[in-house]
Amino acid sequence: MSGVGDVRGGVDDAAVDGLTVGEVSAHLGVTVRALHHWDDIGLVRPSVRTTAGYRLYTAGDLERLHRVVVYRELGLGLEAIRSVLDGGDTDVPTALRAQQAQVTERIERLRQLSVGLERMIEAHERGLLLTAEQQAAVFGSDWNPDWPAEAREKYGDTAQWRQYAERAATRTPEQWQDVVDTVTELDRALADAMDAGVEPGSPEANDLVERHRTVFSSSYFTLTRQMQVCLGRMYEADPRFTAHYDTVRPGLAGWLRRSIDANARAHGIDPDTASWE
Repeated sequence: MSGVGDVRGGVDDAAVDGLTVGEVSAHLGVTVRALHHWDDIGLVRPSVRTTAGYRLYTAGDLERLHRVVVYRELGLGLEAIRSVLDGGDTDVPTALRAQQAQVTERIERLRQLSVGLERMIEAHERGLLLTAEQQAAVFGSDWNPDWPAEAREKYGDTAQWRQYAERAATRTPEQWQDVVDTVTELDRALADAMDAGVEPGSPEANDLVERHRTVFSSSYFTLTRQMQVCLGRMYEADPRFTAHYDTVRPGLAGWLRRSIDANARAHGIDPDTASWE
């Protein structure tokens, strides 16, 4: 390129050999908007203005633009790029090593994010991210490792399953053990109340029903009182749940169902018309 002049003064169009903003944009794959911004902040300015008012980039300008593009693709910010290009005493390798360290940290964060996403996907698909051995150790020998898959098949499209899966994705075997311990303690309190002759609908029974709802909501998914009624009916009707509660105390499933119904009535809910919300 030849015949260039200072950007502050115009030169004869016929004497100018340079590239317009649009031509540079197409040549470098940089948006016109970015070129204008770099011009505004003084990072790279067209060195020539013709008498017709066109601003043109010279060979030197293009060389600087190439370097800006390279450093930008490496992740350097515009001020860091300015320092590299204009700072005579700038230690470029040091600046690049600092950028490399940031990239390495970002890669590690993305790796951890990928692992988290994979666990979330598996939790939505499987429900429980424990091996069969871990499940037996946490939930006991009576636990059937096929139950989570059955639940996924039946409830996988519900909001409750999604909430459960999101919690399960981050739980360790130790945290699941904490859940089991909390539920076991609740079961013991329910059995003790039944043994003591606590009547469904009494303040003590209602407190235990509310405790049951709180424990369930914090362990699995948010349980409303209407949903709790439906769950209580299932406890009594499903042989697997009945067997669990009968192991704790014979007749406990029926007592818990009656207590849940009575508590629901106290809150204006007709158990016979309660629905899963």
